[in-house]
Amino acid sequence: MVDLSINCGGIKSPNPFWLASAPPSNSAYQVCKAFEDGWGGAVWKTIGAPVMNVCNRYGGMDYAGTKIVGLNNVELISDRDFDLNLKEIAETKKRFPNHAVIVSLMMESQKEIWEDAVKRTIDTGCDGIELNYGCPHGMSERGMGSAVGQVPEYCEMITEWVTNVSTIPVLVKLTPNVTDILPPARAAKRANAHGISLINTINSIIGVDLDSLAIRPDVAGKGSHGGYAGPAVKPIALHMTSQVAADPQVNLPISGMGGVSNWRDAVEFMLLGASSVQVCTAVMHYGFRIVEDMKEGMATWMQEKGFKTCDEFIGKSVPRIAQFGDFDLLKKTVAKIDEDTCINCNLCYIACEDGAHQCIDRVEIKESTKLQPRVREEDCVGCDLCSLVCPVEGCISMVEVPRIKEGSITWPELVAKLPQPMTWEDLRAYQKQYGIEIH
Repeated sequence: MVDLSINCGGIKSPNPFWLASAPPSNSAYQVCKAFEDGWGGAVWKTIGAPVMNVCNRYGGMDYAGTKIVGLNNVELISDRDFDLNLKEIAETKKRFPNHAVIVSLMMESQKEIWEDAVKRTIDTGCDGIELNYGCPHGMSERGMGSAVGQVPEYCEMITEWVTNVSTIPVLVKLTPNVTDILPPARAAKRANAHGISLINTINSIIGVDLDSLAIRPDVAGKGSHGGYAGPAVKPIALHMTSQVAADPQVNLPISGMGGVSNWRDAVEFMLLGASSVQVCTAVMHYGFRIVEDMKEGMATWMQEKGFKTCDEFIGKSVPRIAQFGDFDLLKKTVAKIDEDTCINCNLCYIACEDGAHQCIDRVEIKESTKLQPRVREEDCVGCDLCSLVCPVEGCISMVEVPRIKEGSITWPELVAKLPQPMTWEDLRAYQKQYGIEIH
């Protein structure tokens, strides 16, 4: 048995799976239904200043037959009345006292407005507040959303307004539309935030209709940049999550999001420092029931790895993140093709020949007119491109070559070892000494 319960910045929930602040958490009906299906928490769709949404508001990016690999939206915060939202939040928390109910707020940059909204929000009995500093469209023009998240001074000022009056945990949701995620994260820390949520959506234009020439999504013949989400943004979200998790000046719990579609995605976020994970696009695509597989998959993985609680693996992969200068330059791998499972599609040959290092040949197979791809191991640089393009799982593997001499060396150590300024002759001599192929 494993325990999936978590504590993210003082907000407890029976499992780490939360609905993100988005259309699936727009009403008591939806949030209550999600809790019944097994979600551990929900961040209510952002409430605040009056807005009016448009049609059409979503644009999807499909790839290789898969729908909504990426989802773009120009939807604003909740267009439901502020008081109605607060009433439903209170009702939901009473009905599900053991689930996490977090309220996302976005207000105009006036201290009195923020303080009033925070006090009224706390009165609902909710478990926490999430400050939406990330919306990249529609709200920035009004001094809200990413206009706050992109300026650390604004982030710190408004967060401090909130934390000074809040009696419940405050999470700060950051925008990825910055050069460096750490300054706003550190600003939130200085303002006494209890945790960080990231990432919000990425500025994007999803595409252009080649027949009408209209921008997608098309709003009466016009289009604009919107917020990009879905599986395609996960690598960016993982990177920023790990940056914040590894920074000693932040040192705050993280609620991670951005492309979480299954339990594996969730575990990756948690290994890189997230205490909870938020999901939006996958729910919009497949519905609330996906959480059943998420919980089961994570629990099974934890049992296999010997983890009894989530705390035992949260952040466990963060120390493995290194700079290039920390890599072992003496490690060498070569590609091996399993001829029994190879289907002779020749994708590995084409990729290597045109896009990499020209070390795969096509050789004749006995008693056949087909040509079989085969790696020239003496020329293989171990880039791994061939295995990435291969459509057959496990057909191509990267095998480590035994070292001629024991030991390892990093780039800074190599620079210190060789004459300066270093010449190509110096480097080649060192490579030959350690049996590294010269290309």
